Amino acid sequence: MDIEASYNFRKISDKLTTSGLVRPDGLKALASQGYEVVVNLLPDTSEHAVRDERDIVESQSIEYVYIPVDFKKPSQSDFALFSATMDRVGGRKIHVHCAANFRVSAFYSLYQVSRGHWNMERALEFIHGVWQPTDHPGWSEFISDNLTTAQQSVAADRADGPRSG
Repeated sequence: MDIEASYNFRKISDKLTTSGLVRPDGLKALASQGYEVVVNLLPDTSEHAVRDERDIVESQSIEYVYIPVDFKKPSQSDFALFSATMDRVGGRKIHVHCAANFRVSAFYSLYQVSRGHWNMERALEFIHGVWQPTDHPGWSEFISDNLTTAQQSVAADRADGPRSG
């Protein structure tokens, strides 16, 4: 099974894809598709979690990063860990997933805005192309708060100008 058959699959670039649930046969095919890193935001306790996902991924010499995000209560610490992970693994071929690509689309969009790569409109377009956060308590506020913080941070960095070292 090709990763593109995963639920709510989105190709961001040749180096990054996102999706919801990836079935075991899709996970087993990742190395043959050139993936080097899998970031999983779905808690192992979820009914949708793939049993032995870490083993399936790591048996292909693919780095596995597990950040279990509680869908009912996304946290700043989870987002900070996700952002640090994306900074660290950038440049490698990455697949990021959860159950429905809801957590991922929100976190990835916020990450892109926080790094000055996307504007707020592009981030919201990506999120809304996958789901409607207003239908899920806590997510609209989480996204809105982080978009505001990210935009302020990027604007401050730009105002400071280039840094010498």
